[in-house]
Amino acid sequence: MTDAKLILLLKTSISIGLCLILLGIYFHNFSEAVEAMGVTGIIISAMCIALGMVLSLPTKMYLTFILVRREADKNQPD
Repeated sequence: MTDAKLILLLKTSISIGLCLILLGIYFHNFSEAVEAMGVTGIIISAMCIALGMVLSLPTKMYLTFILVRREADKNQPD
């Protein structure tokens, strides 16, 4: 897999993770249907947030590592 494809995949993963976090926050604070579900609704909103964290945080660290390595390779004298 090339670096460009990997970076695109990681950015997509970050975007999906952030959307899931926002969806979980919306469910928890503003959705009356999820509130009416009781404990099940809380579990649904918590799972959205947890899955969003799983998708976004590690990929941010790896993406930062790739970008720093690419920048170091670019600035290295030939």
